[in-house]
Amino acid sequence: MATHHASPFEIVDLESWADDLPREKTKVVAKTPDMELARLVIGAGERFPDHRVTGPIVVHCVEGEIEFSAGDETKTLKTNQLLYLQPGVPHSLRGIKASVVLLTIVFKH
Repeated sequence: MATHHASPFEIVDLESWADDLPREKTKVVAKTPDMELARLVIGAGERFPDHRVTGPIVVHCVEGEIEFSAGDETKTLKTNQLLYLQPGVPHSLRGIKASVVLLTIVFKH
C-alpha cells in the first residue's frame, strides 16, 4: 500500500500524521523534485548515524529533545527549536527524550 503524501496547501497534523502505521515511525510528509519533508520519530537513546545530503536541511524539534552533531560540534534541540545546516556537512542525531522531528531537505539540482 502506498503511503499518503500531503498535497499542496493540505494541512498536516504532525501528531497524527503517521496514524496509518502500526506504531509511531518516521514518515515522509511531502516530496517533490526540489524538497522532502519528513516526520521523524526518535526514541530516547536512538541514534541516526553520520551521513550527509546534497542540499541544505532544516531540523525542527517539534516535541522532545535531541542531540544534533555536525562536524566537531554538538547542540541540543528542545521542543520548538530548530537549526539549519549547509549542504554536504556530515551530521548525526540522537534522541535524548522520545522526540518528533520535522526534517526539511532541499535538493540541489
